[in-house]
Amino acid sequence: MKNILNIQEGVVVIYKNIECRIFRVIDTARVSVQEIDTDIIHTIGLGELSLPESQNIQTRDFIELSQEDWKKVQHRFDIIEPILKDRGNMDLLLEQAKTAGVHRSTIYRWLDWYESTGEKHSLLGEQKNGGKGKSRLTVEQENIIEEAIEQVYLNPLRKSIYSVIIYIRRKCRENNVVTPHESTIRRRINSLSKKDTLSARYGSKIAKNKFAPLRGSFPHAYAPLSVIQIDHTPLDIYLVDEVFRNPFNRPYITLAIDVYSRMVVGLHVSYDPPGASGTGMCIANAILPKEMYLEKLGVTGEWGCWGIMETIHVDNAKEFRGNMLRRACENYNINLEFRPPGTPEYGGHIERLIGTLTKKIHDLPGTTFSNPQDKSTYKSDKYASFTLEEFEQWLVTYIVNVYHKKIHSGIGMSPEKKYLTGIEGDEVNPGIGIPPRLLNERKIRLDFMPYFERSIQKYGIIIDHIHYYSDILKNYINVKNANSKISKKYIFRRNPKDISLVYFYDPETKEYFEIPYRNSIYPPISIWEHKAAVESLKKQNISEIDEESIFDAYKKLEEIEIKAIQSTKKMNKSSRRILSKKFNTSNEFLDEISKGMIPSNSKRTDGKESGNTDYSYLKPNVNLDDEAFND
Repeated sequence: MKNILNIQEGVVVIYKNIECRIFRVIDTARVSVQEIDTDIIHTIGLGELSLPESQNIQTRDFIELSQEDWKKVQHRFDIIEPILKDRGNMDLLLEQAKTAGVHRSTIYRWLDWYESTGEKHSLLGEQKNGGKGKSRLTVEQENIIEEAIEQVYLNPLRKSIYSVIIYIRRKCRENNVVTPHESTIRRRINSLSKKDTLSARYGSKIAKNKFAPLRGSFPHAYAPLSVIQIDHTPLDIYLVDEVFRNPFNRPYITLAIDVYSRMVVGLHVSYDPPGASGTGMCIANAILPKEMYLEKLGVTGEWGCWGIMETIHVDNAKEFRGNMLRRACENYNINLEFRPPGTPEYGGHIERLIGTLTKKIHDLPGTTFSNPQDKSTYKSDKYASFTLEEFEQWLVTYIVNVYHKKIHSGIGMSPEKKYLTGIEGDEVNPGIGIPPRLLNERKIRLDFMPYFERSIQKYGIIIDHIHYYSDILKNYINVKNANSKISKKYIFRRNPKDISLVYFYDPETKEYFEIPYRNSIYPPISIWEHKAAVESLKKQNISEIDEESIFDAYKKLEEIEIKAIQSTKKMNKSSRRILSKKFNTSNEFLDEISKGMIPSNSKRTDGKESGNTDYSYLKPNVNLDDEAFND
C-alpha cells in the first residue's frame, strides 16, 4: 500500500485531481508542482498534495500476522537494513542479494515495498487485487528497462533520460519486443531513490554529504526525528464539562519532544490516566502532518513536524511496555528504548518542557497550582473556565506560536529554527531532507490504538460489558479455528474518545469497518465516562454489571449534574445556547426533568429502572480527532 509521500523532485502527485510531478522543493511547507499534461506550474502547500489513487491499495493488518510471517518479515528487513543506511552502494546491494540467495531485482522489490509504506509487514508483498495498480509490461519489457536504467542512466557518464529511451527503443527492436511508452520510462526513472541516483551518477561521497545526518550531544540525537522522548503527567488545572460548563476534572497530557531541536512533535490531552491508549494516540499525532489538526482546533500557525521517528525514548512505566505499543513500533521500524536505571538526565528534555508548560498553566483560571501552599484559599473549581477542547486549543496555540519560536537556552536558538536547520541544512552542515509524509491518517491512528481480540457470536461482540453488532459480522459468526472446536478470534480497535463504535478488521477485504452499539438508543461516550459510570456502580456494591446498568449509571450522573445547575442557578449563556437546540429555554428543559420525562421513572419486572429511556438528548463529547474515522 502506497501510504508515504516522498517530498522529492520528480515524485508523481495529485493536486486538485490533476496528475503532477514535484518540480521544486521550496521549504518544509511548500513545493512547486508541474502538471504532467500541460506543464503548468503551481506553488502550493504540502497539505494540498495526495497520492495517485492506483497507489492506495489495502494490505493486511500487522496484528494478524503469524510468528512465521514475522520471522519472514524480519529476515527480509535484516537483509535490506544495511542498504537503507547506505543507499547507492551497489557492492553492498549485490552482497546482500548473494547472502539472501535472491536476485538483485528482488532486493529492489523489497526496498520498494518497504519505502512505499514505512511498515515492516509490507515486506510480505502486496495483497492480490485483480491486477489493479500493477505494471502492464511484459517480462521482456521489464528486463530491458531495468538493464537500460542500470547501464545507461545509473553511471558516472550521467546520460540523459532521452538517452535511456533511445537505448530501450533499440533493444526492443533487436529483440522483437514492443517498445514501452516514453512516459512509462520517464515515470520509472523518476521513481528511483534520490540517494541511489545521486550516488551512482555523482559518487557515494557527494551522496553521503547530502544525506548524512547531523550529530548531536544526546545519545543518538543527531538529527530531527532521530530521538523522540515521551512522557505524561496530570495537569494542574480543573476543566469544565462540554455541555453544562460545570467543574469536571483535571486532564492528563502525553507529550512527545524531538531531543535534537526541542520541538514538540506530538501530544494527546484527555481525562484518561496515562496508558498505552494515550501514548499510542500521541505517537500517531507525532507521525502525522498537523495542518488538519490545527484547522480543526482553529489554531493559526505552522507546525511543520511529521514523519516516522527512529527511536522513542521512554521511562520504565508499565504503559510503555504493552504488546500493542511494542508491535506497532516494531512494524514501523521505531526503536522503543527505555531509560537506563539511575540516569534521570536521559529524561531531562521532556521533563523541562513539562515544567515550562506547568508554569504557564498556573496563570490560567482553574489552576490547582503545584502544592497546597501556592493554592492557599484559591478555589480551583470555582474559577474553572476551560473545556477540554478549549484547553487543547490554548495549549497548541502556546506551543506553536510561543514555545517553538522562543530562544531555547540549551540550543542557543528557537526550537523551530533548530528543527528547520536540521531538515534543510545551512552553510556548515547538510540537512537530512524533508521527511516523507504518511497520508493515510485513519490507518496510522488505528495502528496505534489498543486492539481487542474477540470471537463473533450471534449477538455480535462484547467489549467492557457493551454489545456491538453490524451485518458485516454475519459471515464470521461462530467460525472455528482450523482443525479445532475453539472459536476464531478477530481484531477490533477502539477510539477511547468515542466508544460508540469499534473498528473491525475484515481478514477477507483487508479493511476496517465501523461496528456500532447493538442498542442504538445509547449515547456516544468516552472511555473515561464509561469508567466513571462503572465506578459509580461499584460504589453502590452492584456486582452484576451489564451495559444497561452502565448507561443507567451514566444517565444518573447526567441527572445529578442537571439538578446541580437547577439548584445553583449557574447555567451560563453558552449552556443555554446548547440546550436551545432542543428546547426554547433552559427552564423548559428543566421542566421536562420535573415532569419525569428525562429520565423515565418506569420500573422493570426485575425491580430495576427501565432501560428503554430515550438518551437522544445527551450530547457526545467534542472529538477533535474523529474526522479521521468518518469515511
